[in-house]
Amino acid sequence: MMNSGASNNMMSSASASGNNAQPPGLKTYFKTIEGKYKLQYEKTHPAGLLHYAHGKTVTQVTVAHLKDKPTQTPSQSSSSLGVSSGVRSAASRLWSVGNGRALSFVAGNGGSKPVSGNTTRIGSLGASSSNNVVGNPNFDGKGTYLVFNVGDAIFVSDLNSQDKDPIKSIHFSNSNPVCHAYDPDAKDGHDLLIGLNSGDVYSVSLRQQLQDVGKKLVGAQHYNKDGSVNNSRCTCVAWIPNGDGSFVVAHADGNIYVYEKNKDGSGDPSFPVIKDQAHFSVSHARYSKNPVARWHICQGSINGIAFSADGAYIATVGRDGYLRVFDYKNEQLICGGKSYYGALLCCAWSMDGKYILTGGEDDLVQVWSMEDRKIVAWGEGHNSWVSGVAFDSYWQASNSDGVGESTVYRFGSVGQDTQLLLWDLEMDELVVPVRRAPGGSPTFSTGSQSSHWDSACPVGTLQPAPSMRDVPKLSPLVAHRVHTEPLSGLIFTQESLLTVCREGHVKIWTRPVSSESQSSGNSDSLTSSSLKVSGSSYKQ
Repeated sequence: MMNSGASNNMMSSASASGNNAQPPGLKTYFKTIEGKYKLQYEKTHPAGLLHYAHGKTVTQVTVAHLKDKPTQTPSQSSSSLGVSSGVRSAASRLWSVGNGRALSFVAGNGGSKPVSGNTTRIGSLGASSSNNVVGNPNFDGKGTYLVFNVGDAIFVSDLNSQDKDPIKSIHFSNSNPVCHAYDPDAKDGHDLLIGLNSGDVYSVSLRQQLQDVGKKLVGAQHYNKDGSVNNSRCTCVAWIPNGDGSFVVAHADGNIYVYEKNKDGSGDPSFPVIKDQAHFSVSHARYSKNPVARWHICQGSINGIAFSADGAYIATVGRDGYLRVFDYKNEQLICGGKSYYGALLCCAWSMDGKYILTGGEDDLVQVWSMEDRKIVAWGEGHNSWVSGVAFDSYWQASNSDGVGESTVYRFGSVGQDTQLLLWDLEMDELVVPVRRAPGGSPTFSTGSQSSHWDSACPVGTLQPAPSMRDVPKLSPLVAHRVHTEPLSGLIFTQESLLTVCREGHVKIWTRPVSSESQSSGNSDSLTSSSLKVSGSSYKQ
């Protein structure tokens, strides 16, 4: 919790609207063949409010797009006072007024936030009573927001506002939030998942958090309370696409648990003992309680998980250096393989389900094909661990006329070297290495492909890392140092590219003008990065 001294320090936040002053050596733009990506503005946490354990967690960012106005707006408290537009600029820097009274606001997405009284805490991790929600009648329930974790808090910023400070903070007393996920298609209001370092997981309504003015969760559903099912650290949370409210939670001990938010969240610890830690296994709950299933993936931590857009497949990367791809419905290992060195830290799907990106401690970006079930390209360009990868599903090749041309995939990667790299993948243009004679030099005379390309890998097998000389190498189109601190992730939206560093600073880079002119035309809000495209292309 904040003390009064820390609260006073908040007013000295280094943020100021429209101020994008950069440290020496950092530019406010970078060039691509389409034009310039320009730094539009930044988002960060308030200065002087960080918990002592800040250094133990890495900031992740989630883009959340609230589309519809709530059907019922809670009545405003008689003690509440709307913030007029004339004082929003000043009010944005005031997070604590008096004893436990909060003042915040919503600017770019419309609506103001009222002043309110205290909230009542329940539970060991700082959730507050849902009966003490103070409504904000001016909050219209629409907009695009950034959710990011720093230290012992979750912060929410208005993506469409130029103000640097967040509009909402949620603090946790006994553990730090480390991961989160947003479901734009949630039906019952609970659309935000938050996983903690203690292993606890919460599902909440983002809209309800924005309507409340306190610094604790409201209306939260609590899962794995106090580690009743698994007491190891949460590493990732993800909603299952088309899963009707189901979600998965990955832990540092190599297990993934499946939850259904319409079932009791008290926890069912009655899963059998895992006999072989190195072997993949699935166990289902004996009772109709959460979690409904446990997937044991590997020994050691699961560092990243990602579902294909249609929810048919789930990819995992872990401390053991392996990518694993599973048929989620049939609970079957499809394919996977090892990194060239060290752990894999991140993974991402193309929207059509054809390719998977991985990055990790070998400083490389690998491209996996679901059709061939193996690596089809690797990219070299980072000088340190690759901590985030993502496909740009909104990008289109500038010279593409849709006739007789192969598909070009644009993707990005960020690393602990503070660099953002952009890449293009066009399978028809890849130069496949030729076959080499055993122990000798390449036999260019035959012109036949490397043995790595002879056939698709068998279903259900994990492959060793192929020789790098047998796999086409990609070079980045752009390499740009975007932060002074190591990077932890990136997100593409329809109008911008977001980068985030481990210390909790987010930068929003607008796309080149030519790309922006191709957008659908709704300039009031950005499209959520969580938009779904159905139909995986993989056929077993």
